[in-house]
Amino acid sequence: MSMHTEGVAKAYDRWAPIYDLVFGPVFARGRSVSVEAAARVGGRVLEVGVGTGISLEQYPRTMRVFGIDLSDPMLDKARQRVKEQGLRHVEGLAVGDAERLDFADDSFDVVVAQYVVTAVPNPEVALDEFVRVVRPEGEIILTSRIGAETGLRGTIEKALMPITARLGWRTEFPWSRYESWARSRGIEIVEHRPLPPLGHFSLIRFRKPNQERTTA
Repeated sequence: MSMHTEGVAKAYDRWAPIYDLVFGPVFARGRSVSVEAAARVGGRVLEVGVGTGISLEQYPRTMRVFGIDLSDPMLDKARQRVKEQGLRHVEGLAVGDAERLDFADDSFDVVVAQYVVTAVPNPEVALDEFVRVVRPEGEIILTSRIGAETGLRGTIEKALMPITARLGWRTEFPWSRYESWARSRGIEIVEHRPLPPLGHFSLIRFRKPNQERTTA
């Protein structure tokens, strides 16, 4: 079943009132490790799919964070969180599409996308945009569900797609798809680390090449 940007936005509009309650504990580990990885890079970070802003307080105050999301109701929660917690390192929050980022090339030191790639209609288009807006030698840090390619789990994931697509994400997204994208774009895979308890989610880090250094 195909996914559409408008449909994904509407799905997350519906999730906004209860998102933190339902997904906060489930995704806590992934949020922590992605923020820790971003902090090692430092500088200016774009968080794509910032949602309710649940991870914003975890970033070091020495960093500058800009967050975008398709869902304005989700962003309302994030704006309230920024105001109540005095998160001055958050330089902005805006409605934005992962597949059409409204930023200049090389604008950020790191792009963080937590549980986003499997929730966009055209994942490779979004990944290309992440590469475009991150500086040379900057990192793209994802936490994402890795689907099974074969076996019973793979069969179940494909069968569930018509349901999960309406809820705002896809179940079938194998690791080979990330590998193929990175290889075709000349992007370095820095890390692929399955996360506990079951390893269905992973921390994935890519590094954008420095073309000047490559061609020197």
